[in-house]
Amino acid sequence: MTIRKALTVAGSDTSGGAGIQADLKTFQEFDVYGMTALTTIVCMEPKTWDHQVFPVALDIVEAQLKTVLEGIGIDAMKTGMLGSVEIIELVSQYIDRYDLKRIVIDPVMVCKGTDEVLQPENTEAMLEFLLPRADLVTPNLFEASQLAKSGPITTLDQMQEAAAIIHERGAKNVLIKDRGKLSEGKAMDLLYDGNKFEWFEADTVVTKYTHGAGCTSSASITANLAKGLTVRDSVQQAKAFITQAISNGFPLNEFVGPTRHSAHRQSANS
Repeated sequence: MTIRKALTVAGSDTSGGAGIQADLKTFQEFDVYGMTALTTIVCMEPKTWDHQVFPVALDIVEAQLKTVLEGIGIDAMKTGMLGSVEIIELVSQYIDRYDLKRIVIDPVMVCKGTDEVLQPENTEAMLEFLLPRADLVTPNLFEASQLAKSGPITTLDQMQEAAAIIHERGAKNVLIKDRGKLSEGKAMDLLYDGNKFEWFEADTVVTKYTHGAGCTSSASITANLAKGLTVRDSVQQAKAFITQAISNGFPLNEFVGPTRHSAHRQSANS
């Protein structure tokens, strides 16, 4: 049996709900072998849950990329929190050097639980170095507004406008995730491939236990791409997976509750 392999280039969430921890748990659910290149370590102050972000040195990030890409090889790759312009440029260089395919860019710009926006120069670097190399980019509404350089996205029509702009900036496919904010009772995600807009909807899950939902969603897409599915079919399966994972989220402590990555076993894995 062929073992499909996926790489996540992202930050570490010490609490286990997001970042590389969420990615690896999700890869496992889809029977895909997960590997990592760690870019940052995110810790939390126990009494307040304020986030502390510790960057990983550039040469260590590069050593991890070489280990996986030169020493093993991959079927798909995703990015999460990259942390600096230098790391963004480094990742783009390795995508080119190894002619990597099935690249999912999750343009992480904030840590859930804080309002601190990551440096705006990172957004510019994503636009220049990563979007042109992305088979799929998966922003939420805020991230889409930053990539499109629009105002806040408050309607479904504005989601389409933003998706078209982001596609023009280089991404082959754009998936903007609504998470139930714009359409009452429905979580509407929009996929645009440059020719067609397609909506993926699910009933909104009323819960505060959504930590790591974005990472989990993009990781499930990456896993399905690694297994040979199309972008559209990967998005469709990921929508079902993340909806179920959110439905089964749970409180981790008084501050946060993650999605449950093991809540939905995919029959397609058998």
